[in-house]
Order: sequence, then structure tokens, then C-alpha cells
Amino acid sequence: MATNTLDTKAVAAWLTDHLDGFEGPIEAEKFPGGQSNPTFLLKTPARDYVLRRKPPGTLLKSAHAVDREFRVQTALADTDVPVAKMHVLCDDDDVIGSMFYVMDRVNGRNFDDPRLPDLTNAERSAVFDQMNTVLAAIHTVDIDAVGLSDYGPEGNYFERQVGRWTKQYRASETETVADMDALIDWLAANMPEDDGKRTLVHGDYRLDNLLFAKDSTDCIAVLDWELSTIGHPYADLAAVIMQWQMPPGGSGRGLQGVDRAALGIPSDQAFIEAYCRRTGTPGIEGFNFYLAFCFFRMAAIIQGVLKRALDGNASNPERGRKMGEYVPLFARAGLEAAKNG
Repeated sequence: MATNTLDTKAVAAWLTDHLDGFEGPIEAEKFPGGQSNPTFLLKTPARDYVLRRKPPGTLLKSAHAVDREFRVQTALADTDVPVAKMHVLCDDDDVIGSMFYVMDRVNGRNFDDPRLPDLTNAERSAVFDQMNTVLAAIHTVDIDAVGLSDYGPEGNYFERQVGRWTKQYRASETETVADMDALIDWLAANMPEDDGKRTLVHGDYRLDNLLFAKDSTDCIAVLDWELSTIGHPYADLAAVIMQWQMPPGGSGRGLQGVDRAALGIPSDQAFIEAYCRRTGTPGIEGFNFYLAFCFFRMAAIIQGVLKRALDGNASNPERGRKMGEYVPLFARAGLEAAKNG
């Protein structure tokens, strides 16, 4: 079954029975992004919704956890973290062939290019400050109060994550990447001791996973919570810095070689210092490990996208194959971060 199609009659029939106030018929339009879980705009005569589903076909164990996305965003409804309103989760694979959930449509702006070419310097600065503010809000959520204390296991988050993503990478490996093998070995040999920090983490926090208001620089929704868990907050912070080290443009979506000061974009250090002020963190030692880890995890994620593209299960096969070219680049950058910080 193709990932770019949706059985709108089956969805409408299920929503009629499970979503108060729903009235069909449905028109569905697939969003171009979302390599992991296909996402659709649902148009009805009364209002619009968004449906996010697991892709059909054979999937890696624990991947594409739309039920976790639904749970965490439901829990965050009354916090300082902006999320879309969740409506219903369908865990019956027989309805459309895989699990899905339906949420409000948040009509905002999404920025693919962190250079923000269409904004002024003041607006760019404000967007990045919002990005920093929301990241700090995620990491200061009272996980006990919102019912997420069991959303991730106890213990060393990085040890657990390196183990998980090494297994995922090996399961989707299509060719030997020597730098990736070396990076996996380095992470295992340089694992920091568990320092007891345990917060909600997004798992894929970057600018293009945020929605901003149409008429301001306010962040109005954080998207794509598939990799969220209870873990170590520095993984999210390092993921932001990692992304900025990539080449600019549609594929890398980074800030490599960009004169940030001239554009009103904060330096890595300024962003980290602002985050530390907001979270009451005195400083971060050994940041090179966290940065290397994020390059490793992204390489493993992209390898999974490539494997799905080659197997015919990717949301956007052509883009998935193109993204796969970045696996060696991320692995090499991870090794450089490990050695140079």
C-alpha cells in the first residue's frame, strides 16, 4: 500500500464513531515532509484536522511510535510547551492498515532554512530566542505532574540510546560506512556516567519541527514527537548545535560558513549560554560527547529512511534516497566532534 494515499472513507467512518462533532466527507492532502510517519491534512466541510499515521509495511521494532506522539502531546496540553490539540488515537490496524491519530490543524509558518532569508535581523533573533525558550520549557516540564514519569526508563540515557540506535542502524545497514563503525566504538568507549538529569526530551528538536505564528515570531506548536522520551536534556541541546554545523540549503538545513552575527543569528555559545540561564544550569562539561552522539543518532535515523526508500516503504522515496547520501557525512562529522569538541 502506498504511503502517499489514505482511505478517506474508512477514516471518515471511524471518526464519525469516535470523534465528537466530526462530520464528513473528508478530502486528504499529504504534507510533503515527514519522512518517518506520513502526515495528512484532512479537510471537512466544518473544519480542518491533521492525521498522522504509521507507514504500512514491515517496520523496525519500536519505530514510528505514533501512540507515544499522541500521549506526550496530550500530556503537554496545559504546560508552557506549545503543542497541537490531540483528538483521538486509533490503535486498530484494520481501519486503514496502520495506527493513526488525529489532531487540530495549527495554521502557522514553518522555516526549513535556519538562515531565515525572508526575515529581518530582529525577527531572526526573536525566532531563535523562541526556539531557545521552548527548548528550556520542554526540559523543565514537571514530568510527574503531567503523568510522564514512566514515559522512559531509568538509568543512563546515552548508554540506552547508543545501544538502541546501533541496533536500528545495523538492522537497516545497506553498506559499510567505516566512519560510522568508528563513531559507534568511540561513543561506547567514552560514555559519561549517569549524572541523574532526567527530563522530557523531544528527540528531534530543530527549527523545521517548530511552527510559528503567521503574524509574529511566537512559536505556536512543536511537531514530530516520535523520538520523545524521558532522558537527558543535553541530547536535545546538542542536536540544535549539530544541525547548525551542517551545510546551508534545502538538504543540510545548517549554518555552516554563514556570518551569523551579520544576520542576527546567535552563535553556538550564545545559544547554549541562554539555555543554561533559562534552565538554571551552571555550565556543561564534555559537550563533545553529546555533539558526537547527535551526529551518530541522525546518521542512524537517515540510514533507516534510506532503507525504507530502497524497500519502497518511505513517505517520500526520492527524498529518502537523497537523504541517504548524508549518512557518511554525519558519521564523519560525529568523529570530528568527538575529537575536537
